[in-house]
Amino acid sequence: MQPSESPDLRVDGPLATITLRRPHQANRLELGDLATLEAHMQTLRGADEVRVVVLQAMGRHFCSGFHIDAVPGVDAPAIFERLCDAWESLPQITMAALHAGIWGGATDLALSSDIRFGTRRCVMAVPAARLGLHYHLGGMRRLVTRLGLGPAKRLLLGGQTLGAEEMSRIGFLDELVADEPALRELTAQRSQEVAALAPLALRGMKRHLNRIAADTLVLGELLADQQRCLQSSDLLEGLRAWAEKRPPCFEGS
Repeated sequence: MQPSESPDLRVDGPLATITLRRPHQANRLELGDLATLEAHMQTLRGADEVRVVVLQAMGRHFCSGFHIDAVPGVDAPAIFERLCDAWESLPQITMAALHAGIWGGATDLALSSDIRFGTRRCVMAVPAARLGLHYHLGGMRRLVTRLGLGPAKRLLLGGQTLGAEEMSRIGFLDELVADEPALRELTAQRSQEVAALAPLALRGMKRHLNRIAADTLVLGELLADQQRCLQSSDLLEGLRAWAEKRPPCFEGS
């Protein structure tokens, strides 16, 4: 694998971008790519200044999923599930900028993102049953909790391919735009909007929303995060900014 094909991480102040860079193979993820993505996530977990992470890709397709036959004997579903679970639990708000085709496990990587934008060129399918592969638990949970049982069964049991309009209708895409320039503009706008919000509140609410969806909520920890925000400098700044009719400047403390 050429170094230039590895997923790339760029950090620019409060915004970070991860780019998939194997366009000649529809951004197929190799085993080494998963290790690179895990390393990038470890970097981001220690980067308190980063508030938003955008996942994007080069070329005609977003991602064709994990190359499951790349390493014989490797439990590909378990590895990919661990990656998607880690992406879902990043403290930052994550956004997937989906410009085109999303296949197999890549659909779960996108669903693991907090917010998803797409263009009318988007199409998605999960061909697990066509391959004789049992889809991983985390991916099934996200399909059911994000999209509902009906769409999850259409994708996994019916093997259906869905276009952009249907992806938007079932909630896979949070916002749908015409083309890539519009997607870049929308992603930049939404990233800046979210980066301006209170990070302490965002991180707590993200953690507990995901736990509610997974039925793993710990009420005491939710109440502790609420109290932390009530006692924070961010709340004082937010109230002052509201009264003074100016944008707040949050520090995450």
